[in-house]
Amino acid sequence: MGRIAVFLGEGYEEIEALTVVDICRRAELEVQMVSVNGQQVVNGSHGIGVRMDMLFEEVDFDSLDMIVLPGGMPGTKNLEAHQGLMDQVDAFDRAGRYLAAICAAPSILGHRGILKGRKAGCYPGWEEHLEGALISQDEATTDGHVITGRGMGCAISFSLAIVARLLGQEQADQVARAIVYRDR
Repeated sequence: MGRIAVFLGEGYEEIEALTVVDICRRAELEVQMVSVNGQQVVNGSHGIGVRMDMLFEEVDFDSLDMIVLPGGMPGTKNLEAHQGLMDQVDAFDRAGRYLAAICAAPSILGHRGILKGRKAGCYPGWEEHLEGALISQDEATTDGHVITGRGMGCAISFSLAIVARLLGQEQADQVARAIVYRDR
């Protein structure tokens, strides 16, 4: 079983974050929603407050298989401003451990040099932040240990790419069929 942490800063994109949580839990992955702002409830970019499973300081990073960064504004900027999280993103990258980011959040990986020479996608207009990446227009793109997604409308494809990477394509297809996603 895989363990994922979805990190949320004030102003995250609700659909991107919660779709990952929902789809991955349906696949029986262990998913934790983590606050980076020290508060138990984090408000999304559209004013929807969600109670987190834990605070950043409580995360056991050694037990995680993947870090997930949802987009949204100013959520993406709030994630990138959290030095402890950025230290962990860098450590995961150096170790070849899984990183996933959607919408504006792939810019964080681009700014850190993680996307150089990799295929990656992001929200239209943010491509300049994917420093050194080979830009993908796919809804979700997996290149090595990095998964990126383009935006809110791609949240299901992005989530299924996470399931496929951690549990295999057959499990991702099973979840897609169960939610009647594109008649798989």
